[in-house]
Amino acid sequence: MKKNLLFVSPRFLFPADSGGKIRTSQILRGMKGGQFNITLASPAPADISSFKNDLNSICDRFVSWPELQVSPFNSITRMRHIFSKLPIPVLTDRSKEGSSTVQREIQNEMDIIVFDFPHSAIFAPDNIEIPSVMFTHNVEAEIFHRHVDVAQNPLIKAIWNNQYKKMVHFENEVLSRFDTIIAVSEKDADHFKNLDFLNIETIPTGTDIHFYSYEKPKENKTIVFTGSMDWNANIDGINYMIDKIWPIIVREEPEAKLLVVGRNPPNQLINKCNNYGYNVEFTGFVDDVRTYAWDSCVYIIPLRVGSGTRIKAFEAMAMGSPVVSTTLGVEGLEIEPGRHYLNADTETSFADSVLTLMRDKTTRENISKNARNHVVNNFSSDVVAKRFEDICVDTYNKYKSKIN
Repeated sequence: MKKNLLFVSPRFLFPADSGGKIRTSQILRGMKGGQFNITLASPAPADISSFKNDLNSICDRFVSWPELQVSPFNSITRMRHIFSKLPIPVLTDRSKEGSSTVQREIQNEMDIIVFDFPHSAIFAPDNIEIPSVMFTHNVEAEIFHRHVDVAQNPLIKAIWNNQYKKMVHFENEVLSRFDTIIAVSEKDADHFKNLDFLNIETIPTGTDIHFYSYEKPKENKTIVFTGSMDWNANIDGINYMIDKIWPIIVREEPEAKLLVVGRNPPNQLINKCNNYGYNVEFTGFVDDVRTYAWDSCVYIIPLRVGSGTRIKAFEAMAMGSPVVSTTLGVEGLEIEPGRHYLNADTETSFADSVLTLMRDKTTRENISKNARNHVVNNFSSDVVAKRFEDICVDTYNKYKSKIN
């Protein structure tokens, strides 16, 4: 008889327009029809009926609470939480309805519970009396620390440092409450083990290799970036690209074009490009990023902050888009620089790598083919979902063995 699994997400998973949503929805889709009856619990938007088919593809049952409305001034008003003991991103996820929903479902004959991101533990009861799993997509505190490192403004640096210290405490306290912690890379797993957490399992980053099908990279001068443009790490990366890297590229190739594909790009960033007169297009939200990747010659990941693994890297590689990335942009991924992507950690080397792929057809196509084959052979989403399911089964069995 199948066991009942409750999966708690702090975000409604559709549209799957961020790395975390994509990773989670792919795992649930791969697990559906397997060893568990899956109940997904998350906040839900008012137009939830339009996502009925999406939800049916990833869970057997969906329960929800109202999604919090984000005001246009959210980045300012959320600063009222600066003096709280909890990090701001955790506090802004808090919901009485969410906590009540999760506690009710735990009592509704659930056999095991999975929390998606440490933030979601804000909905957990003080004592979780069934087998429990925490799915960490990254090391949350590490993201905050990297923002401290790159911040130039002393006030901004102080704010990030304040939040970093709080996130360290919150993350360590939360992870201690779970029977199993799932990490998305060996690097993250080692971090948690160094904090004396021994119950660590690791899954690779997976990609839907059928959806992200292969096309040979175009022979043009279009460079593409995809990612949610309301996420600080992506904003910092594109600012870095425009301020430091793009001037070098357009000096060599004046007809080069940059496409930034992702929801909610900041007006400040758009205005900067317009003022510079750069050939940069911000698409905002799009239904399908694939056409933009297929119509380009280079895919860039110019990230300087973040943690975990970037699923966008494997998606680009699966589609045949040759990738130029900082070391951090592909952190935790088992790929080889020079074979599967070009690595660049300075503005000069990043610009040179982009120009190489733009101009050198042989290098461009070799990187493209090698990367696609590597992802297909090692990182399909079906393999990752099966690994995740096995960890949940093992967690349940160990818990029952311990209490019997």
